[in-house]
Amino acid sequence: MEFCKAFNARSQENKDIAPGTPLPVIINVYADKSFNFIIKTPPASYLIIKKFNLDKGSTNPGTKIIKRIKKEELSDIAKVKMPDINANELEPAIRIIAGTARSMGIIVED
Repeated sequence: MEFCKAFNARSQENKDIAPGTPLPVIINVYADKSFNFIIKTPPASYLIIKKFNLDKGSTNPGTKIIKRIKKEELSDIAKVKMPDINANELEPAIRIIAGTARSMGIIVED
């Protein structure tokens, strides 16, 4: 119960997070039942679906294309994901987000 209260309090502090947004959390629980946690940014797939007003990704991403987007359009998502993504600069982060988009059946055009 303590975790739920602490999580709700911390997630409500951040005004950029809309209610209902999935947030990955890393929780460390110790032997004395104390804990700490880190709230991560929303998943890239969720951000892509939200930004481009999609219902879901493609049911068959290799053959069924649901949208075409430009690389520049992915930069906003890459900027949001920068704290949690394995990239030090924006361009590699955009490529990572583009890979997620391709796995959802979205073609990324240069």
